Amino acid sequence: MMDFHGKTAVVTGASRGIGAAVARRFAALGADVAVIYAGRADAAESVCADCREHGVRAAAYQCDVSDFAAAKETVNQIKKDFGGIQILVNNAGITRDGLLATMKEQDFDAVVNTNLKGTFNMIRHCVGIFLRAREGRIVNISSVAGLIGNPGQANYAATKAGIVGLTKTTARELASRGVTCNAVAPGFVETDMTKSLPGADKIAESIPLGRLCTPEEIAEAVTFLAAADYITGEVLRVDGGIAM
Repeated sequence: MMDFHGKTAVVTGASRGIGAAVARRFAALGADVAVIYAGRADAAESVCADCREHGVRAAAYQCDVSDFAAAKETVNQIKKDFGGIQILVNNAGITRDGLLATMKEQDFDAVVNTNLKGTFNMIRHCVGIFLRAREGRIVNISSVAGLIGNPGQANYAATKAGIVGLTKTTARELASRGVTCNAVAPGFVETDMTKSLPGADKIAESIPLGRLCTPEEIAEAVTFLAAADYITGEVLRVDGGIAM
């Protein structure tokens, strides 16, 4: 069984959905957890309370990860509060869906800034901690939309494809110092985000395994990669076969 006792995991976008499931799973496996959220303080505190039931430390931090300076300040505060950071999970993401021909510039920029630049910002500010310790596990949440595209999500798919490239480059740059970087590419997951998609009730019919994924199944993949010593630069699809 995986054991993360003595480790601190930082999870962005952790007040709900996939991020909340990831935070809870790390706590169940013994890790202290820093829950980063954008706006729902009550939800973030609820996740922290769930984590503490496992006898670990958990604290919530409000941060707009797209803000380079704010991300740096948050990482520094987490390091001070927990004494170090060993695991980073970049899950924060938004959608501003629309057809490419009519997509507004601000909708494209907003998604890029949160999903892709936010992932870069968090890696950038944690990497020094990892390199000095010669230890670190980075898991980025991509999407099958970044591998095969998805109509109406040009901005979202572009960011998720960008995360794949960022993951592989980060893995190559940091491998010699014992730091790994991998990505999980979920398919359709049962979250508030997918419930709002047009035709959401029909999505399961297009998935070979016949159902949507649960956030907990994504969390299992994340902790698997965080525990792996000899996997880096990998993109693990958890999608019920939709992108095979």
